[in-house]
Amino acid sequence: MSFKNLGLTPPLLKALVSQGYAEATSIQIEAIPAILAGRDVMAMAQTGTGKTAGFALPILQKLSQGTPARSNQARALVLTPTRELAAQVAESFATYGQHLSLRSTVVYGGVKINPQMLKLRRGVDVLVATPGRLLDLHAQNAVSFDQLEVLVLDEADRMLDMGFIHDIKRIILSLPRRRQNLMFSATFSNEIRDLAKKLVRSPEEISVTSGTGAATSVKHWICPVEKKRKAPLLVHLIHDRGWQQVLVFAKTKHGANKLTKFLEAEGVTAAAIHGNKSQAARNRALADFKAGELRILVATDIAARGLDIAQLPQVVNFDLPNVPQDYIHRIGRTGRGGFSGEAISLVSADEVDLLSDIERLMKQLLTRVEIDGFEPAQRVPETTLARKRKSAKPRKPLSSQTPGDSYGRSSKRKAGASPYGHGPQPGEKRKSGTSGALKGSQKTQQKQTPSEGKARDQSSPAEPAARHADQRVSKRRPKASGERGGGGTGRGRRAQ
Repeated sequence: MSFKNLGLTPPLLKALVSQGYAEATSIQIEAIPAILAGRDVMAMAQTGTGKTAGFALPILQKLSQGTPARSNQARALVLTPTRELAAQVAESFATYGQHLSLRSTVVYGGVKINPQMLKLRRGVDVLVATPGRLLDLHAQNAVSFDQLEVLVLDEADRMLDMGFIHDIKRIILSLPRRRQNLMFSATFSNEIRDLAKKLVRSPEEISVTSGTGAATSVKHWICPVEKKRKAPLLVHLIHDRGWQQVLVFAKTKHGANKLTKFLEAEGVTAAAIHGNKSQAARNRALADFKAGELRILVATDIAARGLDIAQLPQVVNFDLPNVPQDYIHRIGRTGRGGFSGEAISLVSADEVDLLSDIERLMKQLLTRVEIDGFEPAQRVPETTLARKRKSAKPRKPLSSQTPGDSYGRSSKRKAGASPYGHGPQPGEKRKSGTSGALKGSQKTQQKQTPSEGKARDQSSPAEPAARHADQRVSKRRPKASGERGGGGTGRGRRAQ
């Protein structure tokens, strides 16, 4: 369907033509009319399907018809989980709105806050932000939301995975209740739906995924290999297959740095981006990679969302992710915009469980390709799509269980406990310094028969108090023979 049939204004259509966009994608066809109509939207779409344009275009059109933003105000707020994604979304808004008199800016951590405060002082129509930096700016009164009309949560599932749920809730409390809410994500987990219940009102749900969330234009295959030979195999594939632009995902920051040094030692230009790198270094590495000055970009999962490289041909999983959904987000960097791509995973035997989880999520067994000279000594076990069954562990017999005890209860009692379950009464304490005669009487009481215990329970209530008083008196002076009865009882009452 043409963008002209979606009700977009001429300035937006002119910007789309300059970018070479002619036909709208499925997510754009369904989302743009719903957003223009003012409805809340929950949209699930795989990466690379044009969902950013799906919400940016109608937001820009609505804002162009309203009142400009006042000082330190924002009319539309877009929250993203990563800095790279925030920069990408802000660039899209600037590109699509180049023929409109609207102001937009992006704020995120890792850079100085003062220049961002200066941009917000004039007021912005579109503010793209990461949650942490936005809360910092709001706490310093650098931005307010009295004019806010639209809230967008982009890659909502990733924000929850990264622990931003509490920051998001704090931000929502500072927003006006009357607003339009849009949620866009590659997947919708139960946590996302729980958040949506508190955020959106009678939303229009849109789903244009393939069921697994992975683009159908991506070819998946794996290379079984020993863990210690993964790096040499990667270099072999780069040279043997003539790869010129490859995005490689490593599991850890240290692993990304180590792999980058190995590639450079082998004469392959490479750079790493991860959370320990400064924002300036990350931006520079990404710009060089897009410009073709770097052959390999090694990244951790922090960059799995937000990297938009036109026609990226290959994505390599040097390490398989612990969470199978992260595999979908990684390979979403290739096969974008209808172009084809390859997703290659280097798998060692100890990663077979991770591989199996990914294949069950993908609902297909990934093709295995062994490279001559890199066959693993320890074979990667074959996998299936069947669910793993957890074998029920047999119940261990209780060591205290006896043939006469049908309930398996222990017949052992704690030392000093009454055979009838009558321990110390509330407010009473066991006396550790009692005389030997008293201890002997307590043991005799424990050995009483049930009939004797019953008779004792029916005795006078004053007797326990007298016994406790006698115990206290025995600590102060020797106990006289025949000293019992009223005097002891009276002192016991006064002591209580």
